[in-house]
Amino acid sequence: MADSVSIWPRETLTADGYRLWWFHSTRKAARDQRSRLRKIDHAVGELHNLRRRLRGPRTRFRQPEQVQQAVREVLDTSDVRPWLRASILQWKSDEYRQTKRGRPGSETKYVKHETLSFDLEWEIDAQALEKVEAGDGVFPLITNVREFSALQTLETHQRQSVIEKRFSQLKTDFQVAPIYLKNVSRIQALLCVYFFAMLTQALLERELRRAMEKAGLESLPLYPEGRPCKRPTTRRLIDVFEPVQRHILTAEGSVDTFVTNLSPLHQQLLQLMNLPSQSYGR
Repeated sequence: MADSVSIWPRETLTADGYRLWWFHSTRKAARDQRSRLRKIDHAVGELHNLRRRLRGPRTRFRQPEQVQQAVREVLDTSDVRPWLRASILQWKSDEYRQTKRGRPGSETKYVKHETLSFDLEWEIDAQALEKVEAGDGVFPLITNVREFSALQTLETHQRQSVIEKRFSQLKTDFQVAPIYLKNVSRIQALLCVYFFAMLTQALLERELRRAMEKAGLESLPLYPEGRPCKRPTTRRLIDVFEPVQRHILTAEGSVDTFVTNLSPLHQQLLQLMNLPSQSYGR
């Protein structure tokens, strides 16, 4: 779905003095509407289940507080409280039971017991729903950069996911974990090494993707079962070259190096990265 973004032309300031821009995205508006409808459908389904439990002959809901708590949990869990109104109906019914066990007779005594029965009704608050729909697709951006225009602020924000994706790889690909170093400079040095690794990874991906574009390749079979990969990552390259082994044999003063025969895919990748396949691993 194509996205059309509108910018409110008037710049405002927050209470702290930061610049505030308001935007409207048609794609976000559609996504907000779908998300809200899913929440309402889920809540209505849960209320139907709760009603069936209330009407059952062996229901465990005997007190109004229990039913109110169950309804609150449905509305809060589904996050639909502002748009969905639920009402609890209750009535009393009399039931007569024998005072003693056994087959009833002419002298059997009965005791009247009052039981509470419950039911549910719900409706969508059309006025509240219309009010929240007016804000679909609207989002603010706050910045302390004075020289950025609204468009530059938006473009910078859209690149944020790419930057955060790199930092998420610290915990995934590089498995950075808590370390216990007393010297701050050592911590900085260790993180600097990881930063250089991330930088190398980004450069490798950029060069490979540019080579693919230059060669007219839309994808490479890097995924399992040879499935196409349109945007190769360094992680995928490492996985592809992982089976390649290098052995050194030393005998009577001579040293021989043996490398696993490279597949056509290996040779193609090395060619794209401008690396000679004949000397790879030697």
